[in-house]
Amino acid sequence: MRTSGLLLGLNSLPGKYGIGKMGREAREFVDFLKEAKQKYWQILPLSPTGYGDSPYQSFSIHAGNPYFIDFEALEADGLLKPEEYKTVAFGDSDRYINYGMIYETVYPVLRKAYSRFVPDGEYDRFLEKNRGWVSDYALFMAEKNAHGGAPWYEWEEELKMARPAAIEAARAELKDEMGFYVFLQYEFFRQWFALKEYANRSGIEIIGDMPIYCAYDSVEAWLCPELFEFDSEKRPKNVAGCPPDGYAPEGQLWGNPLYNWKDMEQNGYKWWIDRMAFATDVYDVLRIDHFRAFAGYYSIPGGDKNAVNGRWREGPRMKLFNSTNYWLGPKKIIAEDLGFITEDVVQLLKDTGYPGMKVLQFSFGPSADSVYLPCNLEDTRCVIYTSTHDSDTAKGWAENLSGAELRFCLDYCGVSSREEIPEALLRMAWSSTAQTAIAQPQDLLGLGNEARINTPATVGQNWRWRLLPGELDGRMMSKLRRLSEVYNRTGAEPQKCPDTVRGYVFG
Repeated sequence: MRTSGLLLGLNSLPGKYGIGKMGREAREFVDFLKEAKQKYWQILPLSPTGYGDSPYQSFSIHAGNPYFIDFEALEADGLLKPEEYKTVAFGDSDRYINYGMIYETVYPVLRKAYSRFVPDGEYDRFLEKNRGWVSDYALFMAEKNAHGGAPWYEWEEELKMARPAAIEAARAELKDEMGFYVFLQYEFFRQWFALKEYANRSGIEIIGDMPIYCAYDSVEAWLCPELFEFDSEKRPKNVAGCPPDGYAPEGQLWGNPLYNWKDMEQNGYKWWIDRMAFATDVYDVLRIDHFRAFAGYYSIPGGDKNAVNGRWREGPRMKLFNSTNYWLGPKKIIAEDLGFITEDVVQLLKDTGYPGMKVLQFSFGPSADSVYLPCNLEDTRCVIYTSTHDSDTAKGWAENLSGAELRFCLDYCGVSSREEIPEALLRMAWSSTAQTAIAQPQDLLGLGNEARINTPATVGQNWRWRLLPGELDGRMMSKLRRLSEVYNRTGAEPQKCPDTVRGYVFG
């Protein structure tokens, strides 16, 4: 079945409260997708944002971002009064998120809701189901507040090392503050699953995103140091990143601690099984970020200032996925197989059977030999993209093309000017043999790099762009719907060839 959809993080939804919410605007976006005959809404990680406002540097692999909690739903439940949030300035622009203002204004409103909250049976069931992580996360966040937001590795020694006596004393001292953070997770997932149910009833499936690595400043690194390559002081021996290339002569230093794969293998990858079970419960389809690291990952010595001295090391490969498949059964997975791809990555993708990703912007060199070109797709189960959150928008990319790449792109797309390229990429993705085609709303709207979501290896101006109210209007819906109808991406099965074909020759 040929399908399609749009990629839009919750943060980029329009609305009056500074950042996207899981309320009316989210349901209106689902309605838009339904009317446009789409199948998928792909989102970015739901995690609380950490360093650089990035959802890929989160304080927890499980927690949801409190910024997305809908105030109007809290009012409907009697936890907020209109004047407690409708008179607050949550941002200074409808187009771009101001994370500084959000941080200062959202939590006081949520604390007012918490002051009126009375736990009930549903809350008790949430605690019982999530006892494996939510209490630890609440303690972590309560301690961060008590330490002025400082990372755990700068706390006093007994607490940094998570000595049992220090942890027990902290839980007793911060009981109410922990209750606030548990409440936030209860409300977040209550609203999330209501939104997901609304989407599923509308025929829309959610493609979620699972970052491969944990942040160093995370509850996992603090309380589960055995998962990582740490020394006796819980300092990373090695960290993640990318090797030097033509775009980054010193490579990319991400700084995430690397996993202790040997110990994980010895206990049957239980942590990964639990993580995959949780994620595939939250989403309908799971996109695994940086999939190539399961085949081989780049390891940089801890303390280095760049990625020059890193080296490639072998990942867990099929040993991990054999375990997850055994305990969880088959799941809908998309592998983000972009970047420096070697034969071991190609083989792992084949062995898992997961569809990979093809980004059209990677297709256009001076000749037609790219595996990302629609004419060269070997595995039609793949997901093809006009752009992603880590790339230029289609228009921004076209504006930066030059020389032989521009000439080849114009010839391949069958257009005469760079202004026509973004529309051609949409048609190219939807007309391709790829099973699923995904675009960002920015490409549907024809927006340039002012609407780009993230520029890797930079901080300060990322994850900020939002749709404006009414921007995805009836005209845009009709455009997307017609595109899907023309290229048979509305979910209809293609007509089968008849058993006997008659023609002029065979009569």
